[in-house]
Amino acid sequence: MILDKIVEDKKIRLKEHKEKFSFEEARREAEKRIKDDSLTGAKETFYDALSKPGLSIIGEFKKASPSLGNIEKTMELDERIAEYTKSVEAISCLTEEDHFYGNTEYFKEIKKMTNLPMIRKDFMIDEYQFYEAKAIGANAILLIAAILDKEQMKAFYQLTRELEMDALIETHNEKEVEDALYTGGRIIGVNNRDLKDFTIRLETTKNLRKYIPDDKCFVTESGITDDESIKYLKECKVDACLIGRAFMETADPAALAKKWKEI
Repeated sequence: MILDKIVEDKKIRLKEHKEKFSFEEARREAEKRIKDDSLTGAKETFYDALSKPGLSIIGEFKKASPSLGNIEKTMELDERIAEYTKSVEAISCLTEEDHFYGNTEYFKEIKKMTNLPMIRKDFMIDEYQFYEAKAIGANAILLIAAILDKEQMKAFYQLTRELEMDALIETHNEKEVEDALYTGGRIIGVNNRDLKDFTIRLETTKNLRKYIPDDKCFVTESGITDDESIKYLKECKVDACLIGRAFMETADPAALAKKWKEI
């Protein structure tokens, strides 16, 4: 399966990361970031950004994906982030190297360009990655239920909150939603892309909606490519959409975000 391959490659990459930036260094930088944030005062959290009235949008930056291959660049990075900053509520940045061609340097570069809350989107399987995420300025991280058992996911969620970050807990079926709720997490996502074979079905969001309590922030991910997608997901009463491909391929992300919010 593609997902298994990504996780195995991530384990190899983690060894490289720890050699360049040790666990102790990551912890120190994360603690420093927490202290610095407390001195600068309260800022909008990732959760706050997604919980606003109306549709919230997470605009994603990625260079490639296993399903799409390389994504053709439609504008310079600074132009894209400027577009996102004026039109969406949060930014997602891929930091997985081997299959999405991301890295933490891209994340740090984008962080300097915007005040929007940012989520580090990666395959989080090791405690080290959470300190690393905080150290690079992440406001939130992604927890993928398909690669974590519920006790591990709960422990990772608690660590995330201790580091003053939010977690988007990604699910694909009823069992994974149950595990996500077990963690106490307040942002539950449904990925319409099956991570085993990368097929997309928006019906996944509709089918799982009934299992997610109304007091949770409900996020839908993947397969949001046109007006009809937005109309369909509106009926599912989603709080937020994470949009990657459609924004990466358009030359005017701000106009597209505006149109979809009006729908």
